[in-house]
Amino acid sequence: MKRLCTIVAFFFLAIIITMAGTLTPLTSSDANNIKEEMDKLRENVSAQYIFGNNMMICLIMFVPIIGPLFGTYALYNTGVVIEAESMTRLHVSPIVIFLSLFFLPFAWLEFIAYSTAAAASIWLTWRLIQRKGRHELVRTCIFIAICAVLLLAGAIVEDILIAAST
Repeated sequence: MKRLCTIVAFFFLAIIITMAGTLTPLTSSDANNIKEEMDKLRENVSAQYIFGNNMMICLIMFVPIIGPLFGTYALYNTGVVIEAESMTRLHVSPIVIFLSLFFLPFAWLEFIAYSTAAAASIWLTWRLIQRKGRHELVRTCIFIAICAVLLLAGAIVEDILIAAST
């Protein structure tokens, strides 16, 4: 039950961090540069690419101490990209765009996976301090497998939705 509460707490923290990124003021030039980078990425997007990118972020988030810090950076930057997209393409509040992503299943899957990774990192760090790290490593491996399944499912759904919108 403590682990579930930790994951839920990190889920809400991830939403707050990403929302903070959406509120970051950008110049038109910065927003256009981000848009151009995203356009280049979209040219070759596939489920494999989405999964690989998200899984790499998630794996780093499992690393004790460094992982949650990196995750904060990645989530914040996701919010900044949403801000740039809202400025250059959609002309809608970035918070509305961010919250509307939760109508799509891949957003839930990704945020649950990232929250699980950050929570597992904290638990692993704590158990290592207590010198009970060996048993916690087994749990961490289980959580890595669960996150891989969540992110693979999310990548497939996201790829299908991207293909359908083009």
